[in-house]
Amino acid sequence: MVLKLFWLSIQRGFIIKDWAPQMLILGHPIIGGMVTHYGWNSILEGVNVGMPMITWPVFAEQFYNEKLLNDVLRIGVAVGVKEWRNYGQEETMVMKREEIEKAVRVLTGDGEEELGMRKRVIKLQDAANKAVEVGDSSHANLMALINELKLMKSIRSYTLSKVSLL
Repeated sequence: MVLKLFWLSIQRGFIIKDWAPQMLILGHPIIGGMVTHYGWNSILEGVNVGMPMITWPVFAEQFYNEKLLNDVLRIGVAVGVKEWRNYGQEETMVMKREEIEKAVRVLTGDGEEELGMRKRVIKLQDAANKAVEVGDSSHANLMALINELKLMKSIRSYTLSKVSLL
């Protein structure tokens, strides 16, 4: 329903006032990229749907994330500030229209570099999806954590039952 509403409203414009179904929106075939501050959750959402990103870090670890994803993994294009800012200084950051336009053109282009960026993010998407399959790394680690918590609960219950007998 939300996707249908979103699709029908593209021609007129549409604002979602509450929490947006971001994964549903990003996963739609009409979406070709996303602008992100490079917070970790945004990165995970972008990679999960195989989405190349325009990066606009604001503060904290976002600059390190930008270096990793743009310079090492090469799945994004930078337009954000080039230096770290303290929280509350965001209003001093102004981007020029030309910088944003250039980044969008890179993201949507069909040159070798642009196609390579999209292939790399799809490869990361495949790896991320595989990692959560039953028996793979993330699934195995999550199951190990759950089993450890169950064991701790059992030990605690056993210990408390012994103490209450005293």
